[in-house]
Order: sequence, then C-alpha cells, then structure tokens
Amino acid sequence: MSTFLPLLISWLQLYGYPALALSIFIASVGVPLPISFVLLAAGAFAALGDFNVVVLLLIAVTSATCGDSVGYCIGRFGGIRFLSWLARPRRTYVLSPHILTSITRSRSYFNRRGGWAIFLSRFLFSGLGGTINLIAGIELYPYPRFLLLDFCGELVGALIPVLLGYAFGASWEIVGDILASITTLLAALLIAGYLAYRLLKMIQRIRMRSIHINLERKLSGVLENDFLEAAPILPPSGSLERIHGEDEFPRTGRDKYPTS
Repeated sequence: MSTFLPLLISWLQLYGYPALALSIFIASVGVPLPISFVLLAAGAFAALGDFNVVVLLLIAVTSATCGDSVGYCIGRFGGIRFLSWLARPRRTYVLSPHILTSITRSRSYFNRRGGWAIFLSRFLFSGLGGTINLIAGIELYPYPRFLLLDFCGELVGALIPVLLGYAFGASWEIVGDILASITTLLAALLIAGYLAYRLLKMIQRIRMRSIHINLERKLSGVLENDFLEAAPILPPSGSLERIHGEDEFPRTGRDKYPTS
C-alpha cells in the first residue's frame, strides 16, 4: 500500500466528503494516489453508518470526472501549442521530415482505438488514467465521447471498491490486497492477449508476404517461358557469320578490275 494511505484515511475520517472529493480530484488530474483503497475504506465506514453509499458514489464519480476533464483540457490546449511549435518547418526539418505525417497518423489511430483505453484506464489500468487523459486531449479526441466513456468507466471504478468495502466492512484491507492482485492479474492477461493477437497478425502478414513472393516468382517464370516459346529461334553464331558474308553487296566492274 502507498505511504499516503494512512494520511488520506485520517483526512477522510476528519473531514468526510470534502476530503474524499479533493483527493479523488487530485488523483484524477494525474497525481498517483491510492484512491481504490480510500474508496474501500469509505465503503467500510458507510457500513458502520459514517457515510451514505449513494452520496459516496456521486462524489466519487463527479470528482473523478472533473479531474479527468481537467487533464484532458491540459492536453488539449497545452499539448496543441507544443505540437504546433514542434511542427514548424525548421524544427520539423531538424527532428524528422515525416513528423507531421506521424502526428496525423497517431491522431487517427487514437480516434479509432482510444475509446477502450479511456474506459479501461478508469478502473483496470487506473495508474495510466492521468496519462490517457493528456493523450486524449493532445490527440484531439472528441470531448463528448471522452466524457461519456470517462463517466461510464469512473462509475464502474467507484462501484467496485465502495460496494466491496460496504460488504466486507472491517476486512477492507484484505479485500484491497485481493482486489489489487486480481486487477494486476487481469491487466497482465489483457496485455498478454493483446501481444498474442499482434503476434498472430504478424505471422499472418509474413505468410501472406511469402505467398505473394512465391506467386510472383511463378508468374515471372511462366511469362519467361511463354516469351521464349514465342521468340524466333536464331541459328548458331557461325551460321550467322556465313549469312552475313553472303549478304554482302556485289562488286561493280570497277571494283573487280581496279586501275592503278
């Protein structure tokens, strides 16, 4: 567990909902704080009657969504200025002549595949949430779509620890350790599955390339054989010399009887 956890829990016990909202907001902006354990403790305190579960969920989702939006705006406005500065002709020539193409390609890729990254980073890869927010802003990901995926992910990320803490009460620390292990296992399985998928795609691409190379070789061989069959058969070199000798122009009378 993080060294900040006892301090955050003491603040939660002293100041209640405002401390919870502030800690979740700061963590969503990008500061690494153990918010899942704080929500587990808040759920356990709710089971004792210190908090209301519904209010906890509302505060958790609202604060997390606001913090994620701040991170998105930082990436959107600050990142765009940085990329505009980076894409100037002189700097583009110094860094790479294809930097503009790479930026455009990364934006189109994130717009197509970034939704899953935004959703899963709210609860499964929570440590990457702040970075994903910045990337979404830099890549000009549509904010309404970002907000929808962010809200759904934060709702799942708040429901799981709060309800588990409420259900298990005083055993929330043990549940937190188990939940962290399960999250790590799922993340590892997901990464392994993605790498296996990429490996299969690479193998398939290599096979298709070898098939295309073999087809090109066979096609070039067939065309070469057809060309040789269609081409005229030339006589040997000696016959060619004899033919050229016979084809010389006949001599005239002056050539036959040269005068001195």
